Amino acid sequence: METQVLSVRGMTCAACAQRIERAVRKLGGIEQANVNLAGEKLFVKYDDASLSLQAIKETVTKLGYEAAEKPAAHTVTLPIGGMTCAACARRVEKAVGKLEGVSAASVNFATEKATVAYDPALTRVSAIKAAVEKAGYQALAAAGASAADEDRARRQKEIRTLWTKFIVAAVFSLPLLYTAMAPMIAWARLPFPAWLDPMRYPLVYALTELLLVLPVLAAGHRFYTVGFKALWQRSPNMDSLIALGTTAATLYSVYNTWRITRGDFGAVESLYFETAGVIITLILLGKSLEAVSKGRTGEAVKKLMGLAPKTAFVIRGGAESEVPIDEVEIGDIVVVKPGAKIPVDGVVVSGSTAVDESMLTGESIPADKTAGDAVYAASLNTTGTIRFRAEKIGADTALARIIKLVEDAQGSKAPIAQTADIVSGYFVPVVCAIALAAGGAWFVGTGGDLRFALTIFISVLVIACPCALGLATPTAIMVGTGKGAENGILIKGGEALETAHKINTIVFDKTGTITEGKPAVTDVLTADGGDGAELLALAAAAEQGSEHPLGQAVVRGAAERGLALPEAESFGSLTGMGIEARIEGRAVLAGNRKLMDERGVSLAALAEAGDRLAEEGKTPMYVAADGRLAGVVAVADVVKPSSRAAIASLRSMGIEVAMITGDNSKTAAAIARQVGIERVLAEVLPRDKSEAVRKLQAEGRKVAMVGDGINDAPALAQADIGVAIGSGTDVAMESADIVLMRSDLMDVPTAIDLSRSTIRNIKQNLFWAFGYNTVGIPVAAGLLYLLGGPLLNPIFAAAAMSLSSVSVLTNALRLKRFKPRES
Repeated sequence: METQVLSVRGMTCAACAQRIERAVRKLGGIEQANVNLAGEKLFVKYDDASLSLQAIKETVTKLGYEAAEKPAAHTVTLPIGGMTCAACARRVEKAVGKLEGVSAASVNFATEKATVAYDPALTRVSAIKAAVEKAGYQALAAAGASAADEDRARRQKEIRTLWTKFIVAAVFSLPLLYTAMAPMIAWARLPFPAWLDPMRYPLVYALTELLLVLPVLAAGHRFYTVGFKALWQRSPNMDSLIALGTTAATLYSVYNTWRITRGDFGAVESLYFETAGVIITLILLGKSLEAVSKGRTGEAVKKLMGLAPKTAFVIRGGAESEVPIDEVEIGDIVVVKPGAKIPVDGVVVSGSTAVDESMLTGESIPADKTAGDAVYAASLNTTGTIRFRAEKIGADTALARIIKLVEDAQGSKAPIAQTADIVSGYFVPVVCAIALAAGGAWFVGTGGDLRFALTIFISVLVIACPCALGLATPTAIMVGTGKGAENGILIKGGEALETAHKINTIVFDKTGTITEGKPAVTDVLTADGGDGAELLALAAAAEQGSEHPLGQAVVRGAAERGLALPEAESFGSLTGMGIEARIEGRAVLAGNRKLMDERGVSLAALAEAGDRLAEEGKTPMYVAADGRLAGVVAVADVVKPSSRAAIASLRSMGIEVAMITGDNSKTAAAIARQVGIERVLAEVLPRDKSEAVRKLQAEGRKVAMVGDGINDAPALAQADIGVAIGSGTDVAMESADIVLMRSDLMDVPTAIDLSRSTIRNIKQNLFWAFGYNTVGIPVAAGLLYLLGGPLLNPIFAAAAMSLSSVSVLTNALRLKRFKPRES
């Protein structure tokens, strides 16, 4: 299965999004197709053996929209000098296209630029430049504009175009409205030219209104081209509603103008030009405000994209040269000076410094870096100059992976949106039917009053707002997931975001989650009162092959004491119990009580001491040689400073907190007491953690599991929400629904808070969207008038419709004020 993201332009409402989803899902080989109206993106998962991406794009294009795939992971744009005609452009394309690893080469003669998609493992930008030079042209420095810059420029251009159209419409619709209204409110004695008096010069009056409305209709021409095309294809959208309503008003007014020319001067009272003009103007205003707000919903991703520097200093040919970020290749030696940002991921080869990684991990204290340490793109070098070898570039960097994760989350749909999706799919046809039915009923009920019936018809069409329904969920998800990313909380999708707010039980792994995960040797007790150093050396020798944190702590403890370790002749790991090894001919066991009991080793000599150590929060590791107890090595892990505050916060939120560990029950209970946890699941083997989570779920609980994302993968998968806590770069992002980039447990209650705030915001948006349409449409259909109240003017209906979608977006943007919890 292939997963792709396409940018879709031309959508105006939820009906457009539904239309694209329906059409794409009908294609053979499609497993999933989701359209994000706010983000203007189509997320597709399909079988590339039976369906091509080109076929998906063509399907979207046939519907009247523009579909474009995101640029390749490694695309470079090179200005080309020396071209004199189109044949030159073709020659450059052929020369570059012949290079191994180049998948596409396109040269635009008008702009004198070559856009090349290539595989950096097979070719380099320098080779592309050399091919251009060999063909007889000059390859200049690569353009530095990124996809984020281009997207920002496109959105800004779209906003400017909408504002220009609105201003043009407003310039003509304001005098049009004044012309229409001033004679009607004679008591106000508004200044009005005598030559425009509708009673004395009805034809001049009608033609003036017609001339004023034409530029307004031209400014809103897109409503007609898109709306009628969608109507013709039997998939009407919001544009169709506007087009139908304003066209009806305009044609009726043109008809009455014709009647005036025929001598029926009474028709001057049945002109609706100002209604069409003001409706178009108000909706253009709403669309302009909506475009601005939609741009702000995606600011978090744009900020992430803007973190990486545009250029890098690379050692080539023994000299240091500045190159665009796109030209950095795997294996290049990159130089970073104090105050500069690290351009790509890599490993330090020389120098030492402190690197501020807060923009990626949220950790405020700079991390010390020396030879052999990893550095990550967009982090800030603070003190020294370093050289590092580029290991990951482009889409493979930690920053790029985080951006993709956030973008994928923003393109996903929450289950709560399903009702809105279903309704928006039928919304426009139903509104058209209601408008026709209401207009027809009032025409009959008023004895053939076409003007009154037309007012009802237009009001119903114009007040209905599918946009509010379509924007209610995606805008909140975009802002919510973006706000999470700003605070080091990566939420993988709408479903995870929604499920997190229902969590009532959270299970924490102990080692590395509640504790620092850096245990140290605290006590060494021998069974016969002998030399503790000899016992520690024996245990460390046995543990040298172990990857378990406790085993590594024993090895470190021996190294710190300067002990010489004998070689282990054999080594075996016993999952959940310890290890066995053969050292200098002796069979050595090191592990917990369960291992000793299974191998028949008596613990009588140190049972009381072991219990005492466990009650102090230390982990006793029993060591046996040739079937007899040799002693016990105690290892303790320090509780994280934020653990107690985080657990107190969760309990104050009404969430039960449990701890799960493979450690013995007494040690586990001691740690639990320190942090305020009452429910402890101790001596649980790694393979049994998922079963423990399942049992909690069987009690009717919604369970979140918080672990390191690697060792706890089965439990994370079993839980309703898996939360991986780690450095944000080393953590296995695939194993959890939520990734906390910092090791601060306060991010757990913050993530739950964010989920609750986002879902509450979505519910508010949906309530407003459904409530607005449920109340607005009957009012527009004349329900209040029927009960003795006022009749809704189509102009006020248009104003209400414009404000409804803007209000949903404004409410979603309130999430940007979300504040994380502090310990």
